[in-house]
Amino acid sequence: MLKRYRIPLLTVLPVLFIDQFIKIYIKLNYPLGEVKRIASWFIIHYTENPGMAFGYEFGGNTGKLLLSVFRILACVGGVLYIRHIISKKEHPGFVFSISLILAGALGNILDSAFYGVLFSETDELSIAKFMPAEGGYAGVLYGRVVDMFYFPMINGHFPDWFPIWGGEEFQFFRPIFNFADASISVGVAIIILFHKRFSQKPESENIETEVLKHGGTTNTGENTEPAPNANA
Repeated sequence: MLKRYRIPLLTVLPVLFIDQFIKIYIKLNYPLGEVKRIASWFIIHYTENPGMAFGYEFGGNTGKLLLSVFRILACVGGVLYIRHIISKKEHPGFVFSISLILAGALGNILDSAFYGVLFSETDELSIAKFMPAEGGYAGVLYGRVVDMFYFPMINGHFPDWFPIWGGEEFQFFRPIFNFADASISVGVAIIILFHKRFSQKPESENIETEVLKHGGTTNTGENTEPAPNANA
């Protein structure tokens, strides 16, 4: 039984472990807003995001609750979908991609669901504490997602003639994200790049379909011609 789910398990569990390890390490060692430059294009910048991936947010506390509930439902749907595509014997690469997306979603929902209960409040002058005696900074489903990766790889200005943003500063890549966000993005990118390959049926299945379509048999060693009439 577990053999069928080898790809999802070997994808989701390591991604979750790495994602949570990084987030917990950051929370227990960095004050909020801490910036550590690893390279000119690679910066650790600890932020907490109450909303969606890559730092986007909406709707205050109500929006936060709705987003957390949506994430939980999406994760349940992702598990059911992986079970479905495995039963349909879809391409292993497609199963891997969906597993990456599910792992990222699970990683962020863990922050939203439990970090508010497990950690104390943090700010620019203090580091979070795990399981503080006075309780966490928020209730279940109201936790904030930890982000830390910042890749300002290209900096410059739009030319003056450029529509709307002419003369303004340009930066790529501006959003701050986490390992779970990266897992989701990689999963989506793989599906976009290889969707044609993923949609192709195995060669044996194509042969079987063609034979059945012409009323034959899938056993290539068996004579498909009708037996002669003994009364002829």
